[in-house]
Amino acid sequence: MAALRPTLPRRAPLPLRGLMLPGLLLAGLAGCADTKDKFAPACPGAAIVRDAADLVRYRGAGRDLTDLVLSGRITTIGGACKQDGSATVVTTVQVGIELQRGPAAPSRQAQLAYFVAVLDGDRILDKQVFNLRAVFPANADRLRLSGDDVELRLPVRPDKSASTYRIQVGFQLTPVELQVNRQRTGR
Repeated sequence: MAALRPTLPRRAPLPLRGLMLPGLLLAGLAGCADTKDKFAPACPGAAIVRDAADLVRYRGAGRDLTDLVLSGRITTIGGACKQDGSATVVTTVQVGIELQRGPAAPSRQAQLAYFVAVLDGDRILDKQVFNLRAVFPANADRLRLSGDDVELRLPVRPDKSASTYRIQVGFQLTPVELQVNRQRTGR
């Protein structure tokens, strides 16, 4: 039985080797002729609102562990940006949430809401509230969920890029839930 020998690529004759490198470089640069449309645009900064980062719901007026219905935390904000014409950047945002079902939960389902807001400086340009339904499996009291993709259209100009906007995310809390958060954080 003959032994297999690896096949080596054939080398170009010496006079042609010097011509191949410039040709390859030119071919590589030909794809970069219009680079302004090939790079992703700047994205706005994103943050979780500190007072709305957590959700704690109790049954009635009690505040110990046996009264806990649901607790949650916004854990991640993901997203991407793409240019849509010369005057708009489309930003897609995904929100990641962790939930824990408490001992006082009346069922294995929970309803909650979170918001996504766009700010220009301190001014809120847009705020959208999204409802989320959580269903805990029979063998789990913890869940990780992601909200649906949220698409935001941001106006841009040569003197105002999408990075000048800010995106803020948080739970849409009741006044009592907000007060609980502020008491927990000492604010």
